[in-house]
Amino acid sequence: MKFRNLAVAAVTTAGLAGMVAAEVAIAADEIFLPGLVYRTGAYAPNGIPFANGFKDYVTLINERDGGVNGVKLVYEECETGYNTKVGVECYEKLKSKNPVVIIPNSTGITYQLIPKTAADGIPLLTMGYGRTSAAVGSVFPWVFNFPATYWSQATAVVSFIGDKEGGMDALKGKKIAHIYHNSAYGKEANPTLEALSEKYGFELTLLAVDHPGQEQKATWLQIRRLKPDWIFMSGWGVMNQVAIKEAAAQGYPMDRFIGNWWSGSENDVLPSAEGANGYISATFHTPGGGTKLHADIQKHVYDAGLGAGDADRTGEVLYIRGLFNHIMVVEAIRKAQDHFGVKVPNGEQMRWALENTNMAQADWERIGLAGFPDMKVSCNDHEGGHPVLFQQWDAMKNEWNVISDWIPVMTDLVRPMMEADAKKFAEENNVTPVAC
Repeated sequence: MKFRNLAVAAVTTAGLAGMVAAEVAIAADEIFLPGLVYRTGAYAPNGIPFANGFKDYVTLINERDGGVNGVKLVYEECETGYNTKVGVECYEKLKSKNPVVIIPNSTGITYQLIPKTAADGIPLLTMGYGRTSAAVGSVFPWVFNFPATYWSQATAVVSFIGDKEGGMDALKGKKIAHIYHNSAYGKEANPTLEALSEKYGFELTLLAVDHPGQEQKATWLQIRRLKPDWIFMSGWGVMNQVAIKEAAAQGYPMDRFIGNWWSGSENDVLPSAEGANGYISATFHTPGGGTKLHADIQKHVYDAGLGAGDADRTGEVLYIRGLFNHIMVVEAIRKAQDHFGVKVPNGEQMRWALENTNMAQADWERIGLAGFPDMKVSCNDHEGGHPVLFQQWDAMKNEWNVISDWIPVMTDLVRPMMEADAKKFAEENNVTPVAC
């Protein structure tokens, strides 16, 4: 796969504050999808491909299918700059248009919107991020964080490391460092890693990196002294680029450096050129653009001059992740339409549809993503039990290669932790769990 034009000019959120997409009118027989995006600010290089994936899937459904069961999708972006306060303002601005779902696109925004969307009766989809214990649907009936959470991902990472070491028993005495973005997002995996350290006997070191992550000299001095057997990173944006460059400069073996699924995009590795060769990351979808879905996007969106970005970048990790979000939203819309006999589902109908998500091989094949694992959501399990995949960067070919089977998550370890945290949240916020 060839990647071109990856350099993105730095622009401030303030400089483009007036360039938010024009507001659109929503007819009674149209379905509204808001896009909380960040095409500006420090994290714009990651936000742009994600937002393009959002928009292109909506365009595909409208152009190829005439909408969902003949009902047109109307999409409107609101620029957040990855700023929590602005993200909440975007929500308040757009909620009156009766969105069928809100995708906050940020863990910080997620935490602020959990009580708001519950009060307003709008489902909140936080795919692979946000508050992990929101997987407990009885306490968080309006929040969905499938296909997997940060805590589940952490268990798969440790399982992957254990397999490479020759078995989980071989982890005893090993040193694992977690380099994490010093934010609600970056800290999410820490409780699980601490529980796994106690269970398997490895030595865990937690190293926080402050936003935006350009200054890491102290962190890597600690890495030099510690000499960890493995590094796991929960980073975002420039933090990932800097960390990979620092690791390469120290000669740290890249095949023992694992990023989480927000630390495993082309933007993270390309700046290090050959230095990033062998770097590994977790993912919840396969990489690359050679799917039937991508062929349809090329034909119906880019060949028609309707693409949101560069057609050469539709195989990138973060673009695919943007697609994945709206794939699941469209599938829920379809399910709600069919079950309730409506054209435009309301919030409660969409909540039911998301709660009854059940993706089998036939569904993935219909979408054009054959080979994705089954995923089943339920009333009390909003995570779906999705396994985790691992990919490795080939700097010679500039592409990600899958290097593992789908690795099951340790539900037996994380689910009790989720339930305990959800129970604490319910008690502190006077939430009465729903019956499941």
